[in-house]
Amino acid sequence: MSNERRQGRILVQLFPSLIGLARRGLAGWAVLIGGVIVATVAIMTVVSPWISPYNPIAINVGPILSPPSSEFPLGTNHLGQDMLSRVYSGGSIMFQVALLSVIVCLVVGVPIGLFASYTGGYTDKVASLVMDSIYAFPGLVLAIAIAAMLGPGVVNMALSIAVVYVPSYFRIIRSQVLTIKELPYVEAAHMMGARARKTLFSYILPNVIPSIVAVATINFADAILTAAGLTFVGLGLPVSTPDWGWDLTYGRRLLPSGAWWAITFPGLMVVLLALGFTLMGEGLSELFNPRLQR
Repeated sequence: MSNERRQGRILVQLFPSLIGLARRGLAGWAVLIGGVIVATVAIMTVVSPWISPYNPIAINVGPILSPPSSEFPLGTNHLGQDMLSRVYSGGSIMFQVALLSVIVCLVVGVPIGLFASYTGGYTDKVASLVMDSIYAFPGLVLAIAIAAMLGPGVVNMALSIAVVYVPSYFRIIRSQVLTIKELPYVEAAHMMGARARKTLFSYILPNVIPSIVAVATINFADAILTAAGLTFVGLGLPVSTPDWGWDLTYGRRLLPSGAWWAITFPGLMVVLLALGFTLMGEGLSELFNPRLQR
């Protein structure tokens, strides 16, 4: 089958799904709009090397602190860098950090939540105590403390963010498992001699996955905002890396000089991307849990 036919078939299958999603009310529209926002920013980031008018890390490509103009639509910063090129390229770090932190949260938080809540007893009490202790700390403060110890870098930023949000996964999974394991079909599986592993992965986990998807999507938004906050306080990547967080940091310092564009456009991108993931997460949460619908 040719690529053109394959792409056409995908589009034919995709459009009915999108229409059906839009018919699911406000929750469906939230997922749809959020998905469009995230997809647009992701595509912009991927193709940034080809659509950026200038090298995002090249300095003195234009006048210093030049306001938006026909030549520089988003102006330039204090190094004479083109802000449009930096806006195009700055999302790459955000996506990398957010994706890696969500993966770590899934790998750590989901298994602990599953086994601790299913096993119960002392294991569940210890796991709950540890997770509640972490959850009690202000998220950004804890992430800053961990990032300061680990040092700069994408992996270290992701790990510091993951530590903050693992308890959220644990709490969601635990509440779901405690409810599901008391349902009649799970008790019937026990009576038929099903092993604990089979019960957990065949009967309980499939019913928890929708909640995992919803919390992971919302976690993307939290991770993006936290990553921007870490860079804002100087715990992100090197200054030479195109990053919305760094642009926010230096843009704040340039506000007294009237260079509003240096902070406005990177800030709008951070808010827009976080909004997209938040809309998707809240919409999915409502679709997967009909009791939340009004």
